[in-house]
Amino acid sequence: QVQLVESGGGLVQPGGSLRLSCAASGSILNTNAMGWYRQAPGKERELVARIFTGGSTNYADPVKGRFTISRDNAKNTVYLQLNSLRPEDTAVYYCNAYVIIRGTTTGTTYWGKGTLVTVSS
Repeated sequence: QVQLVESGGGLVQPGGSLRLSCAASGSILNTNAMGWYRQAPGKERELVARIFTGGSTNYADPVKGRFTISRDNAKNTVYLQLNSLRPEDTAVYYCNAYVIIRGTTTGTTYWGKGTLVTVSS
């Protein structure tokens, strides 16, 4: 019923920038929280940043001051601007959204398939 499609990953040198996008589509009444998680090889998936409908945000400590999350509510799209990238930022980045489906009053969490970000010289 709902799909999340990420884009924008790739290979970048240390200190470089990328912009990730995630568009939610389907029978969506409302998306409350939207966010980005990442999973590096051999590690657990971790929260990177999250944004709520009203615009409030929270960030994981390792990315504060370097990454910026934003959203376009009309397009059900969330963005992640990654600046000053470091090799330790290398991971698969997953989009996440808490969605209220049309015709219902309950929410469900959906995940995208992920986009790979590689930071290397």
